[in-house]
Amino acid sequence: MAIQFPIYLDHNSTTPMDPRVLEEMTPFFLNDFGNASSRNHAFGWAAEKGVDNARAQVASLIGASPKEIVWTSGATESNNLAIKGAAEMYASKGKHLISAIHEHKAVLDPIKRLQKQGYEVTWLEPGEDGIITAEQVQDAIRDDTVLVSLMWANNELGTINQIPEIGAVCKSKDVLLHTDATQWVGKMPTDVEAAGVDLLSATGHKFYGPKGCGFLYVRRRRPRVRLTALIDGGGHERGMRSGTLNVPGIVGVGAAAALCEAEMSDDAIRLGKLKKKLEDGITAKLDMAVINGHPTERLPHTTNISFPYVEGESLMMAIKEIAVSSGSACTSASLEPSYVLKALGLGDELAHSSIRFGMGRITTEEEIDYTIDKVVTNVQKLLDLSPLWEMVQEGIDINTVEWGAH
Repeated sequence: MAIQFPIYLDHNSTTPMDPRVLEEMTPFFLNDFGNASSRNHAFGWAAEKGVDNARAQVASLIGASPKEIVWTSGATESNNLAIKGAAEMYASKGKHLISAIHEHKAVLDPIKRLQKQGYEVTWLEPGEDGIITAEQVQDAIRDDTVLVSLMWANNELGTINQIPEIGAVCKSKDVLLHTDATQWVGKMPTDVEAAGVDLLSATGHKFYGPKGCGFLYVRRRRPRVRLTALIDGGGHERGMRSGTLNVPGIVGVGAAAALCEAEMSDDAIRLGKLKKKLEDGITAKLDMAVINGHPTERLPHTTNISFPYVEGESLMMAIKEIAVSSGSACTSASLEPSYVLKALGLGDELAHSSIRFGMGRITTEEEIDYTIDKVVTNVQKLLDLSPLWEMVQEGIDINTVEWGAH
């Protein structure tokens, strides 16, 4: 089969919308365009029916009740509502929060804002495998802890935290657990009841749905979780999130959730094999390549590989017909290595040289074969040009080099 270029291997950043999802959404752009809050006529009823159906589809995907799903604009808003909403609602119980240093910015920044407002935060640090354990949470919980916020799976590494075990710890201590499950939901089986999760954030565009629409799961019983709203207005979404609902988006997220529920176990098996092929193909030919994170506790479709002595951005330019992302965030003023990889204790040279490969529903075996070949060839070329590689061969310790703004 002929390969279509460019090849898309950045599914952790966003996924292509499944055409079957668009099909479900189209009527709600055109004929069923009503406001889901208009209770007086058929246009409103049709919109409300679409929203209710999607609520049931999303609830089914995560093992929740439809009444526990609050629609948002995406996971960033869901994280903000969960973290700030719970911290404010339960401030009389205490002002201590627990999170981890390698969370997504959409969790780190709301918590840092609360820190400025007088909340105390315990920042857990992962081991070299990138995982936060239940034991770490158990040791960090205090009498005044009101919320633990930890992601289910890491966006850069694909590593999986011990969420069900952490849920059990939180339940035993009467502390709320929020999980940013943006990379997890729709890829892996999710049961918020079994995992003891009280608040869960996710977004449609990470599981083949539309952008700009996500949800927050808010537990209704044992315990009934209450949140202070961030957006005030007409009291939509049980008063937690006012604003006219994005009906086509919501219908799309529901349709995408239903497809994931039906297909994700087959997808996971297929993508797990492709990931293994990619990792084995690269490491067999480049013995300096390092796979980051836990060897097995990772999502089936994600791998993060460091190529020591090769600058990540240069490698991305060399393989520009393959869409991947680099572990380092490059700006014109500075070149800072990925804070996620630094959290694992990786030195600058490894953190600077990492590439994340994210596979998905559209990924083919031919694309993986091509990627292995292209990466290996270009890493070998870049090593020949690398001043770092030269320094290593001259016996210079790279760890003594100071990386600064330039």
